[in-house]
This record gives sequence, C-alpha cells and structure tokens, in this order.
Amino acid sequence: GPKGLMPNPNLGMVTPNVEQADKDAKGGQVEFRVEKMGIIHSGIGKLSFDDAALKANFKALTEAVVKAKPSGAKGKYVKKVSLTSTMGPGLKVDLSEVEGA
Repeated sequence: GPKGLMPNPNLGMVTPNVEQADKDAKGGQVEFRVEKMGIIHSGIGKLSFDDAALKANFKALTEAVVKAKPSGAKGKYVKKVSLTSTMGPGLKVDLSEVEGA
C-alpha cells in the first residue's frame, strides 16, 4: 500500500531465501525511499550512536545514493543535503562532505 506497510518483493521483504534476508537485516541493511520530487528519507543512526558511527553511516548512505545514480541523469545529482532528528529542525550539510555529488 501507499504507507509501505505491506510486504514488497522489490524491497527484499518477500524472498525464497529467508536465511539470507535475516542475515542482511541483522547486518544493518537499510533501504532508502525516494519521493516523486527526488527527496530521500533514510535513517543513519540512533541517539545512542557515537559521532564516528553516525559519520560512517552517513558516508555509506551518500555513497549508495551516488552509486545508484541512473546513467541517463544529467546535471548536478545531489543539490542539497540536510540531517534532522525525527521531530527536530533540519541541519544543512556542506556538499563537499558528499563524495561524488
């Protein structure tokens, strides 16, 4: 459904290899979703994570986004990056922190 609550084979929620899916989920595999306007929402950590872990997760997410860039995409692929807590204000991130943007 539109809320993303139903299992979806495209996201790896329905698979014949349950052991591998369980291993991936426990290993920290994170899916990110893209809105129609190109806005990406994804979690990179929790309040209990230290700065190094959050930075490593941010780097991994940005590398995955840049790697997923379609070959036909022209122009600047990443225009703006901001981080926010669940209900907090957004903090702008310098694009030089995003490799390959």
